[in-house]
Amino acid sequence: MTASIYLALDFPNWHTTNQFLTRHDLIGVPVKIGMELFYREGPALIEKLKQNGHSIFLDLKLHDIPTTVKKAMRNLAKLEVDMVNVHALGGSAMIQAAKQGLVEGNTRFQTKLLAVTILTSMDQTNMEQNLRLPGTLESNVLHFAKLAEQSGADGVVCSVYEANAVKNVCGNSFLTVTPGIRLVDAQDDDQKRIATPSYAKQHGASVIVVGRTVTQADSPKQAYDQIKGAWANGNR
Repeated sequence: MTASIYLALDFPNWHTTNQFLTRHDLIGVPVKIGMELFYREGPALIEKLKQNGHSIFLDLKLHDIPTTVKKAMRNLAKLEVDMVNVHALGGSAMIQAAKQGLVEGNTRFQTKLLAVTILTSMDQTNMEQNLRLPGTLESNVLHFAKLAEQSGADGVVCSVYEANAVKNVCGNSFLTVTPGIRLVDAQDDDQKRIATPSYAKQHGASVIVVGRTVTQADSPKQAYDQIKGAWANGNR
């Protein structure tokens, strides 16, 4: 079963990562591993985290020709993480190939495949100017979500503000994984479409990803527990 809250470990290496988790009593919490840390440490990092009881979302956002993505996913399937992702902009054939690679790569453990819709660092203006996509931001997110669902993905990465609409289009069992989660008094950093944990839960998020609001807090454990409480109880 996929966890509900993943902590983004945006650290440069294993030593710093392990030091943070140990010092702040966060061993065993579900975590998200991005490109910076995975490209530095490789698959051995995943094994170390799993040995410490961490569920893992491997956030590599693959985007390449279908054959390359399929072969990459065959290898990633062997790591037996909870979730991995691709960019929906890669198209239907690529998403289908990614799913096929995951299935072929491991028949006893099924990693869930997510497709990234529009990055939460983008708003309507950024999307229009940089991606040249017509229509509203939400309409594009819904287009990519439906494309992903029809191509075999198990869910999408989207902002909280599109999560309910994605559920309406793709069904309640389709995962909506939402980054950009902040506590009320936290800074926005480089995210545009952000929200609190309780807002996320009330507006269709299946899974939330939290990062700097915990890792840069004065008391990371207290911040993490506050997020867990907000998700569970709907406060702040």
